[in-house]
Amino acid sequence: MKLWGGRFKNEESKLMEDFNSSLSFDKRLYFQDITGSKAHVKMLASCGILTEEEKEKITEGLNTILKEIESGILKLEGDYEDIHSFVETNLIKKIGNVGKKLHTGRSRNDQVAVDMRLYAKEKALEIVNKMEALQQVVFKLAEENPAIMPGYTHLQRAQVVTFKHHMMAYHSMFSRDIKRLEDAVDRLNENPLGCGALAGTTYSIDREITTKELNFKKTVDNYLDGVSDRDYIIELISCFSILMMHFSRLSEELILWSSKEFGFIEIDDQFATGSSIMPQKKNPDAAELIRGKTGRVYGALTSILTTMKSLPLAYNKDMQEDKEPFFDASDTVLKCISILIEMLGTLKVKKETMLKAVKKGFLNATEAADYLVNKGMPFRDAHGVIGSIVLYCEEEGCSIEDLSVEKLKEFSSLFEEDIYDFIDYENSLKKGIKKLML
Repeated sequence: MKLWGGRFKNEESKLMEDFNSSLSFDKRLYFQDITGSKAHVKMLASCGILTEEEKEKITEGLNTILKEIESGILKLEGDYEDIHSFVETNLIKKIGNVGKKLHTGRSRNDQVAVDMRLYAKEKALEIVNKMEALQQVVFKLAEENPAIMPGYTHLQRAQVVTFKHHMMAYHSMFSRDIKRLEDAVDRLNENPLGCGALAGTTYSIDREITTKELNFKKTVDNYLDGVSDRDYIIELISCFSILMMHFSRLSEELILWSSKEFGFIEIDDQFATGSSIMPQKKNPDAAELIRGKTGRVYGALTSILTTMKSLPLAYNKDMQEDKEPFFDASDTVLKCISILIEMLGTLKVKKETMLKAVKKGFLNATEAADYLVNKGMPFRDAHGVIGSIVLYCEEEGCSIEDLSVEKLKEFSSLFEEDIYDFIDYENSLKKGIKKLML
């Protein structure tokens, strides 16, 4: 059964039916659709538009459909235009003509709008919860591994940091991701039910009832905007894209650190694969897949932005294309979080390898320059002196701390025995602003 057709003389072509149908993907909105319908029916009865008996019968029918869907008795398939027609048609089959009153004072435009807001809010909060669990894993990994390691700029060894501080940088990124999602949820948490197709309804409905029933913060302010707004979809996928960018950066570091060239970490076998031809290979495929799936989420953002870019008010069928990008992006994010939680939870950190990399990288050169500045030398001159020392050490295959005071004095008479304490890696982490790295 179609929810329309009275003004049409000719049957819709089978080709158009298939092209127009969205049940194959919007069927996942069945819970939200039934929840929104129950709230709508309760409001209609409260306003005297339906009788209490009609409300009870429709609500009972909707509850039965929900149970049958979730138990597998009622399959989400068939020749239906969308999840909305699926639910309403099956309701009428179960309870008869009274089921036809379900849609009183409502359009599919505000119906789909409320379904998507409910679903989007649920998924965003699910991701927030998973992100908080990921943060706990990152924090535990950081706390258990305070070892020193090289910090990088331009992928070149720069200054000594700790593995803990490095991982806590991602903890900070994830905190921003969570706040962005929570902010987006606060903005989308408005009820479009009652907007009708675009200009409300002539029935004396009470939108505050459905707002309270569906746990929205408020009703939308404008009917036209209420049915045609997809900003919240765009905003959430934008949040997902930034979040995935952070995942991709972390994944790239895990990939680099697990290579023989770095050797800072070992990814557990559960999250690696081998080569079909090279027996020695252990590939960091979980991290590589997360890095790759970032582009998939970016694609979802580009897709919805392109769909919405020139649509006039109010609803247009183009907006049906909002669902698959959102579904795919949210699914992808949730899968990636789950993998990261398990992968980071089993990560092995090679402290000795990181320490060797620190010692080979002249990562106390900045401290050595600061030492000379503290002795009265202008920083630019100190920079040049230490650069000459580093060049000498590279040629001799040694580190700054390996040089004797006598040798250091050849570069500057300001060097004394206290230079060794000053450029000690552990000590340097405790100086000044670097206390934040511990």
